[in-house]
Parts: sequence; C-alpha cells; structure tokens
Amino acid sequence: MRTIKTRHFTGTTDNTVTKRELDNRKVARRAAAEGMVLLKNEGILPLKEGTKIALYGVGASRTIKGGTGSGDVNERETVSIYQGMKNAGFEIMTEDWIKDFDEKYQAARYAWRDEIENEAAKLEDQVSGFFNVYSTTPFRMPAGAPVTQTDADVAIYILSRIAGEGADRFDEAGDYYLTEEEKKQLADICSMYEHVIVAVNTGGLADLSFMDEYVNIEALLQIVQPGMEAGNAFADIISGRVTPSGKMTDSWAVKYEDYPNSKTFSHNNGNVDKEYYTEGLYVGYRYFDSFDVPVRYGFGYGLSYTTFETKVLSTVLKDNKIVVETETINTGDTYSGKEVVQLYATCPAGKLEKEYRRLVAFDKTGLLAPGQSEKMTLEIDLDKLTSYSEAEAAWVLEKGSYVIWTGNSLESSSPCAVLALDADVVLTKTQNICPLKEELEEMKQSSEKMTQKLAALLKFTEEKALPVMELKAADVETRVVEYHSNAECVPAEAREFVDTLSIEKLVALASGDPGKGQGSNLGSAGISVPGSAGETNDCALEDGIPGIVLSDGPAGLRLMKHYNVYEGKIVNKPFKFSLEGGLFCEGEPADPGETRYQYCTAIPVGTLLAQTWDTALIEEIGEMVGGEMEEFSTTLWLAPGMNIHRNPLCGRNFEYYSEDPLVAGKIAAAMTNGVQKVPGCGTTIKHFACNNQEDNRMGSDSIVSERTLREIYLKGFEIAIAESQPMSIMTSYNLINGVHAANNEDTCTKAARCEWGFQGMIMTDWTTTEQGEDCTASGCMRAGNDLVMPGAFSDRDNLNQELADGTLSMDDLKACISRLVNIVWQSNQFENAVPYKKVK
Repeated sequence: MRTIKTRHFTGTTDNTVTKRELDNRKVARRAAAEGMVLLKNEGILPLKEGTKIALYGVGASRTIKGGTGSGDVNERETVSIYQGMKNAGFEIMTEDWIKDFDEKYQAARYAWRDEIENEAAKLEDQVSGFFNVYSTTPFRMPAGAPVTQTDADVAIYILSRIAGEGADRFDEAGDYYLTEEEKKQLADICSMYEHVIVAVNTGGLADLSFMDEYVNIEALLQIVQPGMEAGNAFADIISGRVTPSGKMTDSWAVKYEDYPNSKTFSHNNGNVDKEYYTEGLYVGYRYFDSFDVPVRYGFGYGLSYTTFETKVLSTVLKDNKIVVETETINTGDTYSGKEVVQLYATCPAGKLEKEYRRLVAFDKTGLLAPGQSEKMTLEIDLDKLTSYSEAEAAWVLEKGSYVIWTGNSLESSSPCAVLALDADVVLTKTQNICPLKEELEEMKQSSEKMTQKLAALLKFTEEKALPVMELKAADVETRVVEYHSNAECVPAEAREFVDTLSIEKLVALASGDPGKGQGSNLGSAGISVPGSAGETNDCALEDGIPGIVLSDGPAGLRLMKHYNVYEGKIVNKPFKFSLEGGLFCEGEPADPGETRYQYCTAIPVGTLLAQTWDTALIEEIGEMVGGEMEEFSTTLWLAPGMNIHRNPLCGRNFEYYSEDPLVAGKIAAAMTNGVQKVPGCGTTIKHFACNNQEDNRMGSDSIVSERTLREIYLKGFEIAIAESQPMSIMTSYNLINGVHAANNEDTCTKAARCEWGFQGMIMTDWTTTEQGEDCTASGCMRAGNDLVMPGAFSDRDNLNQELADGTLSMDDLKACISRLVNIVWQSNQFENAVPYKKVK
C-alpha cells in the first residue's frame, strides 16, 4: 500500500541560520579547498598567519561563486576572498582599493540590469525573451582603480570571469584574454611587489601568457568558481590549513590556438548551426599527448605542500580485470596531504587508430601525515581498453600489447605493466546508431610516427622487464546486446496500472503541468516549492500518482530564498530580475502573509568538484544535497551536468566536469550515489548528449562520427548509469547528426536502455518541443523520452493529434508513462520511501 505524504509549505518561518546550513557549509568549504589546484609554487606558499596582503582584482571582494543561468543557487551569503582572508587572520592592506571597486561594481551592475530590461521590454515574450537577452548579454566586471603601492609582504591578484548558460565565451579581451586595464594592473603589481600570487576565478580556462612575462608571480592557483565558502576555502589553502590536493581535469594549452577545434568552435567560424567534430577522438589530452603538442599545465597535474612517492606493488589479471596494488607514502616532513593515483593505458595499433594514452582508473588517498603510507587497489575492467568498430558495430579489443602507466598526472606517469592479448576480441556486439548524414573528415595521426612511438614504448617495457599479463581471447566472453523497442522497455506493474488510466490522463502525464503557470519560465517554474524548476502533472492524484518537484542544479538546489504565504496560499509574484541572485521573483517581507525562508547550500561548480578526484567526498556532497532535497520536498535534482569540455570557450563548461569521459562518469556516479542514499530522491544526469556548445543550443547540429560519439560523448553517461543507476536523464537541446536529442531513439532507447541497462525516466530539457515543428512531444514518446518539460498545452495538442492520426502508438505513449509512474512510486512523495538503489 502506497500512502501519499501530506504536503506542507517548505522552508522555515524563522530567519535564523539553521544547523543544517552550518553543517553543509563545512562540507562545501572542504570540497572547495580540496578541488583548488596549485599549479605553481616557488616556495611562497603557504603564507604565515598575519602576513600583510595587497589584495587586488575583481574577484577579491566580488568572488564569483558559480555560473549564471539554471545552475545558480540562492544561498544566504557568499564569503568573498577578501572576507575569507580577513577571517583567517591576514592583514589586508588594500581596503581603500576594494571599497572603490565595490562602488564601480555596483554602478556597472545597475547599468547591466538596465540594458537587459530595456532590450527585453521590446520583446513579445517577456519571460523566455528575457532569458535570451540575459544569457547573451554577459556582465563584464569593471577593472577597478589603478594599483597603488602599500607596505604589504605579498600581493594577490584574483583574475575573474563570469560564464553561463545560453551563450559561449569569446577568445577576446575581457573574456579568454586580459583587458588592457587588467594587463596594466598586473604589470603595476609585479613592479611594486616582489612576491605575487595569482588565482584564476573563472568558469573556464583563460589565457595565462602573462605567466611568461612576470618572473615574480611565484604561485598560481586554479580555483574555478568555489561556491558560497569560496573565501574561507581559499584562505585554508593559502594559509596551509589545508594542503592542496586538486588535480587538473583539463589540459591547459600554451595558447588558445593550440586546441584542435579552436578555429571552428561555435561562433569562431561564423557557423553556429552545424558543429563539425573534426577532431574526432582527439579531445583534450588525447590530442596534445598523441600529437606531441606541448601544454602549459597537463591533464591530472597539481602540486602539493608536501611530496609523495607511489610504488606499484603488484599488477595481476584476475577474473578478466587488471588489478593494480599501489602504496603511496607522504615523503615530506611538515605537511599532511592527499595524493591522487592515476592509471593510463596505451592500446596497440591495429585496424583502428587510437589515442596514445587514455585514463583507465584513478583513486585518492586519505589524509597522510609525513611518513604515513596507504595501500590502494585499483581495477581496470576490460571495457576501459576497448575501442568501437563502426564496421563491426562492436566494442573490440585488438590483438597486441596494452601498456599500463601509473603516476600522479599524465605527464609524470610511467609504464608499470603490460597486458598481452593473443587475438582480436569482440567484447560487446551492438547495433550501429546515429549515422552520419553528411561527410565528416576527422583528424588522423601520422601512422609512421605513432608506429615509432609504440615501438619505442614496447622496447622500454622489455628493457625494464615489466610484468606481462597473458590474456587469451578464448577466455573472453562476447556480450551480445538484446535490443527492444521503446514499447517493450516497460516495468510490468506500472504498465498494468497505466492501462487503467484514461487517454486524457495519459496525455496530461506526458508533460509537466502547464496549468501551474510553468510555461517557458526557465528555471523558476515551480509552484509547490517556489523557485523550483517545475513539477510533473498531478492529474492522476486521485489514482495515487502525485506530482513530483524538480529543482535546478548542479551547484546546489536553486530555489527562492524566501516567499510569502497568505490565507493558506503561496503569494505568486510577477516575474522580475534580481541583481543579486538571478532570474527569480523573490517574495518580500512587506508582502501580505507569513514569510518563509529557503536557504540552500551553494556548492562549488562541477569542474572544481571534479578537480578533487575524490569520489568519496563527492558522494558525501551528494548525500548533503539529497538531505536538502528532502527538506524542501524535491524529488529530482536536475544535475549533475556531465558533458565533455570539448573546447574551453563553451559557456557552460563550469557546470561540467572534464575533457575526459572516465572522470565525468565516475564523478557523476559518485554524486548520484550520494543523492540517492536519501530515500525517494534522485539525480538527473544531463545533457544527453553532445551539449558542448551554448550558442544556438536549441538548433545546433553536432556532426560527429559514431565511434567518437560512443567513446567520448556517450561514455561518461554509460559509466554513470553502470555505477549508480540514476533516477533520470535529461536530453539536450541540440541535434545529433540531424536528429534532435529529445527525439533520438538511438540514444534514448537503444543506447541508454538496451545497451547500458538504464531503468529510470528520461525527460526533455525545458521548452525543447516549443522551438519549432521538427522536435515534438510525440517524437519524444516514440524515441523513449518519457516526459516533456516544463509542459505546454501545445504538447498535449500534438500528442492527441498524432494518437488520432496513428503516427503515435498507444503502446509507445503508455511505455513512457509507465516509466514515469514507476519513478513517482519510488519518490519521496510517499510515506516509507526507500533509497532508489534498494528498490527491487
């Protein structure tokens, strides 16, 4: 018997800081500090308590906690670097400069708001139109006053940039490059102060050529956008209270032009309608490493205040898994710290061209005191060594030697063992998906050069007498995927229930509830929980199917800070723009009725979380978020975002984890496992798939080969599903080889459900079906995309019309609604809910 919970107004009537807020801020602070990457340190760090600091840069007092758009969070407060350094006992010598900057910042902020509101006022749709103007009118921070010298011991410069949903960045001054004012400031700082530290507080990578100009920049930190505890976490690192342990999850090129798609990415070539993935597999370090292109800071790189030594104790083949035993010791004499052990593989040359190395496993130690050691066991499944053969429609292991490398970065890694395979193996037999509809010429290596590199590598392994593990092809079983249609992928009990519902209710359940005023109000459409992203339809409440609430992410829950209840109802406010937090209308205490408060925790952005390489910590953060979801009656968190960093100018990179699919998949899985420990709460991994461009994101067509699609852009989703089974997936806006992701049966049904065993619900991104006639609600149902959000009456019209025409079958519709019902049944809207993974 399933008993629906009685809903209550969310939040508290007391504005006092709660214990939950205090506890969760501690977790956010730890995560922020652990994800910051120390890229350079010539002995200046850590600083002694009481050090006199000359603090400059727009991020000093206006530290950017996260990106703009749906990933924003309305927290109670954000601790700036200025405040955090003062909290830690440092003496800030540039108070006047910071005060002057704050005045300039406020004036610029008001001018920016006025520009947006004036442009939006000219548009017919005041809601979605406003969002479009907002997202394509980035706020550019003023540079601040000229630098004046103080008697500070050290100068710290905070380089900051805003990035956000709906628009890509530019390789120009004020974005990827420094402005003339910033160059002047940095030059003056380096001329006035002997010791200089730079911190990069940006949503994506930026140009670091200034590091070549000024020898007295003695330390460089990549702090990304660290969430609400930004300043305190920064001070923890600077002071040595926390030893840096973050590692890069991207390759930082010497110059932007070094990225293989720099000339053609997004608006760079004037074509935002079609994006040709001509670099193929060679994304990030796969390109730089394979083509021997130097980088400024490589994948997996990060310094510490102490030193470590990692030894490989043994490497064996067990149950067709490579098992690597390591021991890491803190060889320093002063600081405790954590270390990341990374395993890479070089696959043999064969019919399929391959990158030189790929990440295949990683793990992070606990906090090790000087002299302390920790043993770890890392496993490499055979599927991590496979490549996809389009000709065979299969994941294959080609005959030859697979060299395993170990280190604490790609650059530092060295060969430790070899797996020798005696014949080609088909590990998984599939069907081809997402065929190209036009020619695509992908980048290729020089076969002669790669042959020479592999030959030299194998000679090295022989000279060092590295252990060789023999794998017989005959001992490897081939899995043959059994494919089913959308209508056949149905939970039986839910389907029996769905058969009792009227056509009217089935159609209504297929999309969010337009009757609740959700319309096109991106990211703030919820009614039951003010500020939530939307709700599913509760038209079948009398049948035992309540609506469930969906809240935006992925830097925490995105809700209104406060709202009012009057005469037993939530006071609905007209849409307006908030200078402080984003696109919400906030209820004010002056409104009639009782004010209720909903302060959520703003955790670090996705890239910084991934830079921790700490899946246990990420799982803890997920459980923390799940606790807030339960408190605020949210069932699905529209996170984690896990698309690939294909190019540093993607406007939404801050939400995503890495250029590497293994990192993306394992971090997303850890976050999901944490959230889904909380009964009835779940994640929504997104954006499925190829959401690597924000300009024209609803019309852009990603032209990509099947092999590249599977190995780079789908692989992270596959890993996340295998390791965590999230409650839901959100499809992306873009097309994949001419087919909208939301209407794509190949990805939604063939790949996710049949190949990877996904059991949950798939939903669209907001207003996907409202942008034209080529992506429809009925198309979603045929593809196996179960829920159209946030819901519009036009979606119902389309479903009814196609049911009547026979172009949408009742079986397809009922299959989708069955999966929705199955998730609702397992949600926190029922008494005695259990964690999703425990549901049989």
